[in-house]
This record gives sequence, structure tokens and C-alpha cells, in this order.
Amino acid sequence: MQHAVSMAIDPLTPVIIGVAQVTDRVDNPEVARTALELMADACRSAAIDARKLSALTRLDMIAVVGGLWSHPNPGGKVAGAIGATRASTLLTGLSGTSPQRLLDHLATRIADGDLEMAMMVGGEAFRSRRRARRFGVQVRLDVDTSLPPAERYEGSLEMATPHEESRGLVEPSVFYPIVETAIRHDRGETIEQHRIRIGELWTRFNAVAMENPHSATRTPMNADDITLPSIDNRMVASPYTKVMMANNSVDQASAVFLTSVALARRLGVPSDQWVFPWISSRANDPASPSRRISLYRSVGARVAGRKALLRARLSIDEIDHLDLYACFPSSVQVCATELGLDPATDTRPLTANGGLTFAGAPHSNSVGQSLAALVDRLRSTPGIGLLYANGGYLGKHAFGVYSTAPPSNRYQSVDCAAEVATQPTRTPDPDYVGQAIVDGYTVRHDRDGQPSEAVVAALTDNGARVWGKTANHGTLQRLLAYDIVGSICELDKQGIVAL
Repeated sequence: MQHAVSMAIDPLTPVIIGVAQVTDRVDNPEVARTALELMADACRSAAIDARKLSALTRLDMIAVVGGLWSHPNPGGKVAGAIGATRASTLLTGLSGTSPQRLLDHLATRIADGDLEMAMMVGGEAFRSRRRARRFGVQVRLDVDTSLPPAERYEGSLEMATPHEESRGLVEPSVFYPIVETAIRHDRGETIEQHRIRIGELWTRFNAVAMENPHSATRTPMNADDITLPSIDNRMVASPYTKVMMANNSVDQASAVFLTSVALARRLGVPSDQWVFPWISSRANDPASPSRRISLYRSVGARVAGRKALLRARLSIDEIDHLDLYACFPSSVQVCATELGLDPATDTRPLTANGGLTFAGAPHSNSVGQSLAALVDRLRSTPGIGLLYANGGYLGKHAFGVYSTAPPSNRYQSVDCAAEVATQPTRTPDPDYVGQAIVDGYTVRHDRDGQPSEAVVAALTDNGARVWGKTANHGTLQRLLAYDIVGSICELDKQGIVAL
């Protein structure tokens, strides 16, 4: 669909002229494309999408979203593969916010006149690597240590403290279900009411994934299929089954081709290909969940999300297309709450591609895949889109406003750190022993679907959040049968919790 672009637009305005996603589903991991090959093909496809494949040789920068591979300079390797010999390179750390924050960095540099043409790319071949281990074969490797290390953009991701890890907070699949039980209790829902509600929420993501040719899972599912354990959908960490978990077992890549308006015009890229980044906002909550006031709210998401809308002079109801980071149902709900959006009554799709559960995504590049899908949605139905990126244990947040119309002002990059820093936090008490009030929990299950261990978050009388765990069979069964948020528990010196 055509959309008009004013001729009076600032020539330094950044604009997305091409996007692409590539996906492999190769049965034999020995012949599957490597992560770098997937990324190189995504760059070529994004240039083809812009109808300017020859422009790759003129790239100023190839910026890569960090992955689980160990390439010191993946952008340099991709540059060699696509003929971008003049391009400098950039590499991010690991975080779900990396694509949005990296896009913001590139857009800012284009608006400042430091760059004219850049490619953001990310990808993994994790599915093939897993299959290779299962079959006992080797995948092809394309690490090139002869290249100098890429310049780094943003560092390592802080998540739990060593103490929190010792109490069982060891991975996102533990933390986000704990948040889910806190949400359930805050809403006053029974376990069954809650199960039905989040199942219905996740069916909406499944429906979008069904229409996405790149989705890892394209099986239609209803709320019961999603939330009730079965042979193919075991319980992982209550209340989350396998299909409610983030899915990084994919061979996927995406690329976003970004230029100035002046260069897009010189290249002759049709204006119906153009999508403008208007605003990016970012904020962090305390990296340690122990220091946060609430498990089911996010100061960082609230401040950054509302600031993006404020700068765009829009309400959430005026956004045409949404993509809320969907690693787990709780991340969607927390973001929606902070934006003033009710998923139960809002009829807009909350995802452009189906989310990290159903669409799947390379590690740290879920938002890269989502952004490519969001651009396609904006082109087919012009308007304004809002994208949310989340990293760590709901600790890092980034929002992007995108539109088929040019911004009324120059591109805006908004750091909300100072505003978040004024908000209250908790003081941890890692050596606490005694009674506390439960404010969230989950029961982890083994690969046979049997309860194995609970991780419990609780608050002491002096307001410190403390963590406990237990493998007591009776306690696990009670945690699964009842909502015990708000109940009294007892922690000993080793952090073993009793109810």
C-alpha cells in the first residue's frame, strides 16, 4: 500500500528501507547454514527488500546483536561475505533489549550525520547445534580469529546476584513464573481463573504465529492445549508449561537496513518501503530482583514506555500496531499494565510475529525478528507501531515508536535513567532467618514432568525481599494446589523454606 512522504523532511532523518527474516528447518545439521551464513543471507535479503542489492558494498556499518556463538567479530565476517569491505563493525552484549537499543544507536548516528547507511543483523543456528549433539555429529564452524575484535556496544547483562542464584534464581524460566504468581495474587484470581486467563492471552500469540511463515511452532492451540500439561507439553515451572516458555531452538536471522532519507532518495528506494523510527526510550530497573519494590510491576517499563508515548504525543489507544516482548506471559502483562493497556479487552494483536514462545527467536535477537515483522505490518497497513524490548529478569527495558509517516521532529533517543533513580528500592537481607510473607513462587518440574523443587520469594517485616527453596514433597504439592502468596513461611540459614 502506498503512503505519502513529505518532500520537506530533514535529509538526516533515519529511515528503514529494508528488512528480512531467514529461517532454516534442515533435518541434517551437518548441512545446515551456520549463524554467520544466516546473518549474511538476511543482510542480502534486506537489501533485496529495499530493491538495492548493490548498495551493500556502500555500507558504513554492520552492527550485530550478540549471540551464543563465540565469534569475536561476526560483523567483519558478514561484511566479507556480502562485499561490504568498507563497513566498520559493532557487536552488542547479550540482552533482549539489544536490538532496540542498537537500532536506537544507529538511528542516532544517522540523525547526527555520523553514518549514512547501516545494517543491523542478528542470528543463531541453535536448533542445528542441538540436533548435532543429539545425533553425535559435528556442525560446520565459521569462527575467524584472524579478524580484530569488533567494537562493543553495551556490556554484559547483570541478572541475579550470587546469593539469589544460590537460592534457586538461576534462569529466566524460574523468575518469570514467580512473577506470574505475584500477578495472579494481585488480581485476586483463583488458580483456575488465572490458568484460563493466561491461556486465552497466549492463544492470541499462537494465532499470530500461525500466520507467520518463520514461526518455530505453527500448531493451532486453545487455552487448554497451552496451559494443561500433556505428553508433548510438560509442566516446566508452574504455572508455565513448555509452550509458555521462551523458545530459542531455532535457526533464524533477521536484518534491518537503515539509511538517511537523503541517501534513500539518492538510491531511489520507493517511499512505500520507508518506515521511520521516531523515538526510542530506555530504562533499567535494579538488576537484582531483591531490590525491587514489586515483582509484578516495573518502574523502568512504566517510565520508559510512557515517556515514548509522551514524546510521540500519542496515547496508547492511538497506536495501530503493538509488539510486546513475549518471552513469557508475565512480561507481556507487566508491560501492558505499565502502558495502561488491558489485554483482556484490547482487540489489537499484541505481537507482530507470534512472540518468543511460538515464533521462536535467536538468543537476544527476538526483537530483531519482531521489528522486521512490525515493519512489514506497517507497510501493509500504514500507521504507528510501538515495540517493547525486555532484558534480564525484567530488568532492562526499551521502547521504539515506528511509523510510515515521518516524525514531526528530529529522531529522539530518550534515556530515562535519572527518573528511575529517584524511585524507592528495597535493601536486601541475604542472611535473614525467620518468618516472612510469600510474595511469589514457582515449582520446577523435571523432564518427566514431576515436581522437583520450589523457589520462593518473600518479604520480611523490615521490607527486605528474601529467597528460599525446598524439595519437600508435601510442600511442593501444597504450592501447586493453592495460592500461598500472602502466607507466612519460615527460612533457615541455608535458605530452606517451610510453610
